[in-house]
Amino acid sequence: MELNAQITGEGSPLVILHGLFGSARNWASIARGLADIRQVHALDLRNHGSSPWAEEMTYERMAEDVAGYIERRGLAPTDLLGHSMGGKAAMVLALQQPELVDRLIVVDIAPVDYVRDSFPTYVAAMRAVDLAAGHRRADIDAQLAGAIPDPLLRAFLLQNLVSEDGRFRWRLNLPGIGANLPAITAFPPSDKSFTGPTTFLAGEHSDYIRPRDEGAIRRLFPRAGIFEIGQSGHWPHAEQPERFLALVRQALVR
Repeated sequence: MELNAQITGEGSPLVILHGLFGSARNWASIARGLADIRQVHALDLRNHGSSPWAEEMTYERMAEDVAGYIERRGLAPTDLLGHSMGGKAAMVLALQQPELVDRLIVVDIAPVDYVRDSFPTYVAAMRAVDLAAGHRRADIDAQLAGAIPDPLLRAFLLQNLVSEDGRFRWRLNLPGIGANLPAITAFPPSDKSFTGPTTFLAGEHSDYIRPRDEGAIRRLFPRAGIFEIGQSGHWPHAEQPERFLALVRQALVR
């Protein structure tokens, strides 16, 4: 699968993978903040952004997509950064094809299974929206508000709403994502390890990286360093961008 990419900067490559319901566009400011030291390739993963849609959305398939992008462009070994779902895809790629990855940076996710009852709610709410009845983004926002009361979360999801010829559509493959949520919230078992430099960045107020996850992290990524970003939740790159960029720059020279 040929993934869509936004490429910024000069230098050795850094590939960035977004999280669930995200896209390469969410990482534009971070890419610009690293463009003086890296050629940043921010990718749209399958069923997201401007990349193709597919029925299967396991981490093995997502890792294969990213591996194909790296290999076709001769980027290996590349530095690789992934957030949330993109972090899991990055970890699977590093475990399966370590020769493609130099440094690995994982943002607010661990190599473990999660229970997230909210994700099906988000997918169902977005699918239930009557796009034909919406003449403004505010109309779509109002339709989502009953199921998703958090305005910041709705604003994030609404970044996937596009208007073409006066009609709204979702850039996400919502049926495909919904059908694959059990695989997306899980992490495939592995008896391998990635021995390259690895950095985990956790949001202080997030519960995605917990003390009990450290064993799994150390087993699969024995050279991992784990750092907390204060006053941030699951999106530390958006909530504390200066601190986030400083830590990423440090990780890129480990």
